[in-house]
Amino acid sequence: MRVLLDEMPPRKLKRLLPQEAKVVTIRERGWDSKKNGELLTLAEKEFDILLTTDRGIPHQQDLSRFDLEVVVLTARSNRLSDLEPRMEEVGRMIERLDANR
Repeated sequence: MRVLLDEMPPRKLKRLLPQEAKVVTIRERGWDSKKNGELLTLAEKEFDILLTTDRGIPHQQDLSRFDLEVVVLTARSNRLSDLEPRMEEVGRMIERLDANR
């Protein structure tokens, strides 16, 4: 499973995802200046999942147009300590998506 980690969540989340997941950050991919629509178009060609904390994406973009799962992490803040408790659930979701592909 190829996962693109958006620029807002901490990069350290990479180590909390399943080992089978190939996680790349937007910065590592060189896409940190891309707007959401362009980013989604590029991401669907190389990744299976976009992991983000941007709650606006589902409202700003028609996600059904993209062959990409968008997972929006919700927590009190974007700090690692607030997001970390959500990562076990995200890991299970990634494993289910991988099994269904």
